[in-house]
Amino acid sequence: MKQTTDFGELATRSGEWMRGTGPESDIVVSSRIRLARNLADFPFIRRCSDEDRISIERTVRAKMEKLEGWKEVHYFDLEQLTEIDRQFLVERQLVSREIADADGARGVAVSPTEQFSVMVNEEDHLRIQVMHSGLDLKSVWTQINSLDDQLESSILYAFHSTFGYLTSCPTNVGTGLRVSVMLHLPALVITRQIEKVFRSMQRINVTVRGLYGEGSQYSGDFYQVSNQTTLGRSETELVELVGDNVVPRIIEYERKARQYLLDEGKQDLHDDVSRSLGILSTAKKISSEETMHYLSKVRLGLNLGLIDDLAVGTINKLFMQTQPAHLQKLQGRLLRSSERNVERATYLQRHLSDAFGD
Repeated sequence: MKQTTDFGELATRSGEWMRGTGPESDIVVSSRIRLARNLADFPFIRRCSDEDRISIERTVRAKMEKLEGWKEVHYFDLEQLTEIDRQFLVERQLVSREIADADGARGVAVSPTEQFSVMVNEEDHLRIQVMHSGLDLKSVWTQINSLDDQLESSILYAFHSTFGYLTSCPTNVGTGLRVSVMLHLPALVITRQIEKVFRSMQRINVTVRGLYGEGSQYSGDFYQVSNQTTLGRSETELVELVGDNVVPRIIEYERKARQYLLDEGKQDLHDDVSRSLGILSTAKKISSEETMHYLSKVRLGLNLGLIDDLAVGTINKLFMQTQPAHLQKLQGRLLRSSERNVERATYLQRHLSDAFGD
């Protein structure tokens, strides 16, 4: 494993899950599965002393360094990183906001393609996640199951013969598995159907969160849909619940809403999309929230064939690289909020101009 604090090269590219080429990728941005695991020989994180946290981090890191195929995996010691570096990893969906804002010994191992990451000393001792582009949960499950087996071959997990994997939060006991799909749902927002759709999801133990997971705000019309509980269900059942039952229904609702917009107001929609692209291409300063809003409109227009010569992957990349920490890493310096708004506008102009060949 490579221990690193260099984010320069990482900031210039997108992870594999942001390619925009997976199944149903016009609506489904990414599919993620996360496993919560704890070491048998230590108390849960909330009962750990500082010495326990240090021992867990060192033990897990040493075990991972010896795993076959992990030579190119990057390891970030979060305790040693600056606040902006930790925020950068949150923006890339590689760590949770909780572990970024925590104290004490903690870290994350990240694969070169960013398909998987393993957080150490989050809410549980280990949070293993795998993320793919588009609706691809079965492939994600195959990969994370293999990864979990590899880690369990050298780490003794806390496991109960009746209850399954033991976790700090009771809702994760059992499989410790959280299936999460990130969806872009602008048409349901525009047609004011989004709340009705999500109320129907709550009745089948599915929860909806914002772009950065639990506690985060909805922005850019992005929503994360995931299972609420794990106890009493197998891993396969949970994957099928979200991937075969819930998400296809939401996709169907979004497609119908998009078709309605085209049938009932294509000219108005085209005008809205064109105005959004115009603002992004000409603004002299623009906030992160405004950027997310207008990029969402452009992404919708692109997927409906209202805009040519732009790739979904380009728009996905702009969503990421215009976030505050990414923007500062790309500029190589800390920026005040007002400076970020100016630099963000300049960055958008340059990249949209390049995309259109101007």
